[in-house]
Amino acid sequence: MPANEGSSLLGGSSEARRAYEGNDAEASRLYHDNKDSSQEMHQSEGGLLKPTIFGGLDGILTSFAIVAGAAGGNLSSEVVLILGFSNIFADALSMGVGEFLSSKAENEWILRERQREEWEMDNYPEGEIREMVEIYEARGLSHEDAELVVQTMAKYKSFFVDVMMNHELDLQVPEEDHVKESFKEGLIMFCSFAFFGALPLLGYAIFPTTFPHMTADGLFITACVVTGCVLFFLGAVKSHFSANSWYWSGLETLLLGGTCATVAFSIGQLVKGVVSPSVH
Repeated sequence: MPANEGSSLLGGSSEARRAYEGNDAEASRLYHDNKDSSQEMHQSEGGLLKPTIFGGLDGILTSFAIVAGAAGGNLSSEVVLILGFSNIFADALSMGVGEFLSSKAENEWILRERQREEWEMDNYPEGEIREMVEIYEARGLSHEDAELVVQTMAKYKSFFVDVMMNHELDLQVPEEDHVKESFKEGLIMFCSFAFFGALPLLGYAIFPTTFPHMTADGLFITACVVTGCVLFFLGAVKSHFSANSWYWSGLETLLLGGTCATVAFSIGQLVKGVVSPSVH
């Protein structure tokens, strides 16, 4: 995967990001002059933030939707715990397996496309070189410069095929251990979904014993506060992948999550109103 200053949150790349956000050209120059050649090769670790954040947001919203729906339907805390934990861990497993299989399938497809490009380079290099020259000309290079650049890269077959994959097909060639990385992404997705999804339910599991006089409304308010704080935190972390400030990204995530909870609570009340005559 490509090393990218804007998306990696590790090491000195955060310094490059701060220099850009502060419009500090001197800090940017110092970062590039002093950085290690391997410093930005951390995208595999930084890339794991995507399944972490996505899994966390999906998990806590799914869990809180259950809590809000149950609160709207006036269900007991025991029912909330049964529905919540069984659903969260089943969904976490489903999300983790789905992340692993989809990532693995995508990488395998990309590698098959690379094999095709490599075969075409072996059998008709002139055509591949001409296509790349045309692509670079379309991006603003003169014909002479494009020809020079492409002919130079074409001397290094494996490198040139990877460049063609990126510039011609808009695909990033995965690493050799892509299955291991896909498994890691799936595991991170599972753990993040289960961990963050369990947070709104902890109050229902702990507080009835610690505070036996706490009402159902009190438990629901506690779950709302916990969920709101976690949503804002995940939104703030998500800002590293966008141009938004951390507080606006956190507020945006909080508002969207609150909307989902409001819908779930309203549906719970609506369903209770429909079926209440038959519920005793």
